[in-house]
Amino acid sequence: MNKLKMHSPDFVDANIDKLAELFPGCVTEATDEQGELKKAIDWDLLKQELSDHIVEGSQERYRLDWPGKKEALLTANAPIAKTLRPCREESEDFDSTENLFIEGDNLDALKLLQETYLGKVKMIYIDPPYNTGKDFVYKDNFAESTEEYLLDSGQKDEEGNRLVANTDSNGRFHSDWLSMMYSRLKLARNLLKDDGVVFISIDDNENNNLRKICDEIFGESNHYCTFVWKRRSGAMDSVNNVSSDHEYVLCYGKQQNKLNGIKRTFDRYSNPDNDLRGPWIADNLSAGKPGGNTNYPIVNPNNGNEHWPPKGRYWPYSPETMKQKIKEGRIIFPKNADGSPLLKRFQNEAKSDVVPISTWGTDKKTKITNAFITSLNTEGTKEVKQLFGNKVFTFPKPTQLLKSLIQQGADKNEIILDFFAGSCSTAHSIMQLNAEDGGKRKFIMVQLPEKCDEKSEAFKAGYKTIAEISKERIRRAGKKIKQENPDTTAELDTGFRVLKIDSSNMSDVYYAPDEVVQTELGFYTDNIKEDRTSEDLLFQVLLDWGVDLTLPISRETIDEREVFFVDNNALAACFDKNGKITEEFCKQLAERQPMRVVFRDSGFKDDSVKINVEQIFKLKSPHTDIMTI
Repeated sequence: MNKLKMHSPDFVDANIDKLAELFPGCVTEATDEQGELKKAIDWDLLKQELSDHIVEGSQERYRLDWPGKKEALLTANAPIAKTLRPCREESEDFDSTENLFIEGDNLDALKLLQETYLGKVKMIYIDPPYNTGKDFVYKDNFAESTEEYLLDSGQKDEEGNRLVANTDSNGRFHSDWLSMMYSRLKLARNLLKDDGVVFISIDDNENNNLRKICDEIFGESNHYCTFVWKRRSGAMDSVNNVSSDHEYVLCYGKQQNKLNGIKRTFDRYSNPDNDLRGPWIADNLSAGKPGGNTNYPIVNPNNGNEHWPPKGRYWPYSPETMKQKIKEGRIIFPKNADGSPLLKRFQNEAKSDVVPISTWGTDKKTKITNAFITSLNTEGTKEVKQLFGNKVFTFPKPTQLLKSLIQQGADKNEIILDFFAGSCSTAHSIMQLNAEDGGKRKFIMVQLPEKCDEKSEAFKAGYKTIAEISKERIRRAGKKIKQENPDTTAELDTGFRVLKIDSSNMSDVYYAPDEVVQTELGFYTDNIKEDRTSEDLLFQVLLDWGVDLTLPISRETIDEREVFFVDNNALAACFDKNGKITEEFCKQLAERQPMRVVFRDSGFKDDSVKINVEQIFKLKSPHTDIMTI
């Protein structure tokens, strides 16, 4: 019977396995710090495999480098021994919702989600710190070994702070910000579906650098576009008479795919002459570039008038094709000799029911048919004030901007992730959009419990952390949406499960048993921390086994033992201890034929029961996977 590993994936081993499939000759063995053999890569041989000439050392090449880049890659790949602990009292509709709010460091969250949401997220939106010189960045600890990550992955300074100010006087001003973004985006890419997209809000401070690291992580060819968002109406004061009244939204795909585009409207199409080919519009006939014999007069068969292309323009067809178009009644001739012929374009000939989206965002009043609709930043502030009564969050993104991005990047039944959640404008936008179009989009929000400034309106209003504001906005926004749309929101999911990142439920002996001396063995009769509940253990098992964290969970009592059932029979778990797991109980549980079952290692009555459990399930439920913690 195997034990669950109870920590996030080690991407170094996974990457070595992938390379071994492509270049088996490059995989070798090396000794680790304890003198034990482990798989490793022969870097010189790998370089040669990837080169068409003899490699003799480092070479200059096009790339973005900064102090700490290698360490950022190291920390992205290193596993952590952390878990997600459910918090029912801060959740909304815990038992029925399919939305998640994860409170904690987003680097840890991205690592913990790797097993469960690998390749399942359709869209990611983030609004990270812009590195203006007044922002905070995550203080990542790159110096720890893998073992230290497993045993002590708190990564906080002496005062418990996880964020540090990144002033422009810092010698690593750009480097610290790039390292923070690089490791997180690298992990986030793993979560995207093959046709998934990521949107990142940014301004001029780091736009160019962000483009370069995204080109490296996602591939330069997978850069769809950079949207320009005009965020304010008035001009900003400037020493160079340039008003920075706009921001950008970078858009990348995991693979080269496409956005949803703007749905084509056929309002202008009609059929006044009852043409059998259906509704049509009179469209421009000329072209901007020549293509062979395209500068000639065409003759109106009704009155003999000749019409040349407009000055500087050309006909789009050859004379032979044009004659055929006239014969088919596709050319509309003007009544006057100096007028220009038009093309009869039919609705049923449209190549697509969508038009490409412009990279320029406009408000609803601006009549650009293919622009995505946005609002000014003041609208985002107004939305928060309407919910809370005061300005508890600075510069929240307007929901209209996010709704437009969601409409481009995610269909109605997809998962959307925001790991810099802030005031949770993204969650608000998803719920609002679901209410408008009947969608079933689900969200995963991640926010660090960053302390509010004691002088801020948020702190004065009773909010001690940004995460508290985030959760309260989802509650208030969901309630408001349902109140305003009672007829269409009866089934709308406005709830969320709160999961808080914490140290592993397992004691240190679980990860490093060789460090325990014999005289201390009496203190480790159980390898699980005393302050952890059965539901805490259940969620760590879900993470480790890669089971959806939003599946319905029920509790039952079988033979006086507490048993969790996840999604009916997808997983059964019993964490009772002190010898409560007996053969009779296991027989009753096996009759339920769960897909997976997990027990607490210290819960078996004796060693013989533990040995016989596998035989019991093999007879009564042979397809069940059995694990212990």
